[in-house]
Amino acid sequence: MRKKHTRMDTSQFGSGVPPREQFQTTIWSEVIRAGDANDAQSAEALEKLCQNYWFPIYAYVRRRGHDAHEAQDLTQGFFSLLLEKNYLRTADHSKGKFRSFLINAVKWHLANEWDRANAKKRGGDSVVFSLDEDEAEERYQHEPPSEAEPEQAYDRQWARAILEQVMSRLRNEFANDASAERFDLLVSAMMGKSDAQPYAEIARQLNLSEGAVKSAVRRMRQRLGELFRAEIAATVATVSEIDEETRYLLSLLRD
Repeated sequence: MRKKHTRMDTSQFGSGVPPREQFQTTIWSEVIRAGDANDAQSAEALEKLCQNYWFPIYAYVRRRGHDAHEAQDLTQGFFSLLLEKNYLRTADHSKGKFRSFLINAVKWHLANEWDRANAKKRGGDSVVFSLDEDEAEERYQHEPPSEAEPEQAYDRQWARAILEQVMSRLRNEFANDASAERFDLLVSAMMGKSDAQPYAEIARQLNLSEGAVKSAVRRMRQRLGELFRAEIAATVATVSEIDEETRYLLSLLRD
């Protein structure tokens, strides 16, 4: 099934900074754990990283001129090498964003180690996660044809990966006190989708007042902004980087 991308308006995000404890358990914590062969949860942590961030890597490799099958091998091989060579142990969160660390690692490997045969050989018996080539290529073909630069494709897909994780968390939170239909109607209105129904119609379907619907959308928008900024906080080294990274990724989601 073709994945639909969501465009966002940056006005729905507040300027509040996630609490300091947000930095105690971040994506960098998962990176360190994934690179620790002595950690019993290392494989689980690495699989989580792979599942969340494989497509930005795949899009980048495709933009570098590799065909779909090569990109699949190279993407799976890349994550396998992260584990095999223990490269994650060299990741230094104090030097900046996890997004930057990952793309630099991919560039280094493509330039110095890989051709298609080696990627298949290295990834063959130690595949960390299963990549569905049909799904990957369908998603890739849905990308804007004008987006020619590999780095731009990578950053855009990174932003979308962040958004997908945030929307999943938001859905899980609202699942406790709202039906799937209610959530979808409110999200459609919140995101300003072209096919979103008017507030009055949503209110009629949900048997609520129009004012209640607007309040619910406003609360959802506020929570979305909090979750988005918290997710960004988990991928940067310092609090001061949150605003810059948030603005940059949101600019990609607006396009």
